[in-house]
Amino acid sequence: MIRITEIRLPLPADDTPEAAEAPLRAAAAELLGLAPADIAQVQVFRRSIDARKAGLQGVYSVDVALARPQREAALLAACAGHAQIQATPDMAWRPVGQAPADIPLRPVVVGFGPCGIFAALVLAQMGFRPLVLERGKAVRERTRDTWGLWRRRELHAESNVQFGEGGAGTFSDGKLYSQIKDPRYLGRKVLTEFVHAGAPREILCAAHPHIGTFKLVKVVENLRRQIIALGGEIRFQQHVTDVHLQEGAGDRRLRGLVVRDLATGATTQLHAEHVVLALGHSARDSFAMLYARGVAMQAKPFSIGLRVEHPQHVIDRARWGRHAGHPLLGAADYRLVHHAANGRAVYSFCMCPGGTVVAATSEPGCVVTNGMSQYSRNARNANAGLVVGIDPRDYPIDDDDDAARTAQQPFHPLAGIALQRQLESRAFVLGGSDYSAPVQLVGDFIAGRPSLRLGDVQPSYQPGVTPGDLHAALPGYAIEALREALPVFGRRIAGFDMHDAVLTGVETRTSSPLRMERNEDLQSRNTAGLYPAGEGAGYAGGILSAGVDGIAVGEAVARSLLA
Repeated sequence: MIRITEIRLPLPADDTPEAAEAPLRAAAAELLGLAPADIAQVQVFRRSIDARKAGLQGVYSVDVALARPQREAALLAACAGHAQIQATPDMAWRPVGQAPADIPLRPVVVGFGPCGIFAALVLAQMGFRPLVLERGKAVRERTRDTWGLWRRRELHAESNVQFGEGGAGTFSDGKLYSQIKDPRYLGRKVLTEFVHAGAPREILCAAHPHIGTFKLVKVVENLRRQIIALGGEIRFQQHVTDVHLQEGAGDRRLRGLVVRDLATGATTQLHAEHVVLALGHSARDSFAMLYARGVAMQAKPFSIGLRVEHPQHVIDRARWGRHAGHPLLGAADYRLVHHAANGRAVYSFCMCPGGTVVAATSEPGCVVTNGMSQYSRNARNANAGLVVGIDPRDYPIDDDDDAARTAQQPFHPLAGIALQRQLESRAFVLGGSDYSAPVQLVGDFIAGRPSLRLGDVQPSYQPGVTPGDLHAALPGYAIEALREALPVFGRRIAGFDMHDAVLTGVETRTSSPLRMERNEDLQSRNTAGLYPAGEGAGYAGGILSAGVDGIAVGEAVARSLLA
């Protein structure tokens, strides 16, 4: 097939694939120098909307099949050098092998978020019958527990926004796009499997696809059923509390796991020699256990900040202008970056159009925010994290660990977690020590005065908010950078620095604060048999990139088992 990019056409009134097919066929034929009848099929690969002009335009990338396929090679040769025309790349995923019927030991996947799901799925598709251990509950039980915090201030420490089937991405906007390099098109494999599991088919061609929480719940359940149907097994409320290692001369290998059943309290020993660690970025006790066992890891940069809320119509008007409210556009989003005078980068993170700010803590006595949207994105407010980049030089130093510092590892691997906990526990106190979140109006934050009451923008965070002063919620350098950035963002998006917009604290779980080092074969640098993967291990940031890393690690496990 032939791929043609950057075809611009007026959007049809009904915006259906059928309505777009004829004009796309004509445009493709003109670019290729063919008659429309010479084209057998036009399939939309990607579509975005350009709202900058008086009339909305669709911007398409399409894959064209010729009525006479034997002409394709000559046509591509004649179009060589044309910026819009190339051969359609091969995006199919192919297994690296197939498990023998008598495979002696099943691979184990620890964690059942996006990374663990796709590691287990590809292993199951290759016949390896993976065993999945998830410390949280199945997604519907987990949803009920999560609502317990939002509605009744009851935190379930092992079943919440962070822990449980589907991972942290389940309670988010369900964004399915990423800026990772993906030469093998593994992201396409992720999207295709989502569609097979019940996601809207449009995610395959939308420029910025998303699912939303309610639809994602069903998709996750269907992926679980597929893994089980292929011979896999998923065990919930199974907390891996330790690892058994075999030490030898220049060799260190995984031999098993210690697993605690959270429902019964029973502890078992599990023989395992190939384990995918798809832990997620909030498995702090697991990181500490692995560090104590000497698994190679290092501190890495992440970001901290606040979550900002505006009326969605303000963002729509600023972004879409005359087209604001057009049904084809939906709720507008944004991406903002500012490099502050103090050297800090401030940027928007996890922007949720028509969404809500949610309580996302996984530990008692802490307040953490995140953003969530449904597929419809029809809530009254837009929200996004406004975060400041930090690195290990900003993390707290524990004098007791000075002896462990080396030139190769000058910062304690767990120091970023210590900083997160400091900020989250401080936010808990500022909010009133009952899981309410501290908030401040943007105008008061810029002016450096506490907020005594809310304005026209009603915050969506549940279980509740406490107006006050957020300057004590973050380090001084972060507050300084955010105060500088807000008026700058207001010049880019009219109304962004409106007085009554609401800032809610704190946003600290932007990504993992550490990275578990791994070799080219994706095993731990110093512990054979352990495969650190996904967001918690420091190799992904979001649903799509975590799923891609899960596929790559699942393939690496399969190669090792087949060898």
